[in-house]
Amino acid sequence: MSDYRIIQGDCTEILRHGGVSDDLHLTFLDPPFNQNKEYTYHHDNLPDEAYWTWMTDICAYVYQHTVDGGAVYFMQREKNVAFVLNCLSRTGWHFQNLIIWKKMTSAVPIAHGYGKHYQIIAYATKGKKPRLFNKLRISPPLPANYKYERENGMFVTDVWDDIRELTSGYFAGDEALRGDNGERFHKQQAPLALLLRIILSSTQVGDRILDPFAGTGTTLVVAHQLGRQSIGIEIDPMNVACIQNRLDTIRDSDRITRFYDDYRHTDNLDAIWGANSPHLRKSDVFDLPLFRPLDNT
Repeated sequence: MSDYRIIQGDCTEILRHGGVSDDLHLTFLDPPFNQNKEYTYHHDNLPDEAYWTWMTDICAYVYQHTVDGGAVYFMQREKNVAFVLNCLSRTGWHFQNLIIWKKMTSAVPIAHGYGKHYQIIAYATKGKKPRLFNKLRISPPLPANYKYERENGMFVTDVWDDIRELTSGYFAGDEALRGDNGERFHKQQAPLALLLRIILSSTQVGDRILDPFAGTGTTLVVAHQLGRQSIGIEIDPMNVACIQNRLDTIRDSDRITRFYDDYRHTDNLDAIWGANSPHLRKSDVFDLPLFRPLDNT
């Protein structure tokens, strides 16, 4: 028995036919962006109408399997904000925030406009009020015009400019998965810090998390270390094997304890983090919410 489940297959079909449980608390939706990228098991150059119909279907299926007050975080390209919000509103989700994930690499130039320097993540809930939302506090470097240090950090806002992406070789570091030839295994690998912030914000110990486009399994790797249950759906068998390997033996570069201090000013952080909190005393573990393992059968 384990706290995660990996399903190989097409997430549309699996969700349509009830292949996941009906008590999801959080879904991280990071699909292919329809940018004509090379995928072994997906054609990434669909007609726009077909692509957004597909995304709408996914949002609808996830909504059906989510508990009241549960959350979805839908990541997309900056130019697709209107389409994302339309998908969510048409399928019943209540929009809460548009998160700007500002990249650390140079902006991507375009011919007739401003360079692109961010992605968007739409945060929405099933119902007007989230079942829970943990107000995290961070302590990023002070802007140049600040006179005094912050004693207790600051609440996380809807602009995330302190999380590095893994799509650039310079910033990828040890966290990026690489093959024997040194090339990155998956060029769109999500960073641990991004999923850590999302999961800490919108779940508690024992909650169930879905990633319908699991990729290299970052969502499951973070959820596992935080004592959350997770379900990852992935169509590519090589990616499925990668996810299982990451979960079988957590690499030093996949350990999330190195980010704990970033949130040290957050109230009740140890309870939010769970039994693997670096500062949690053994006697405190018994006060945390209980969770049950997932059945992988």
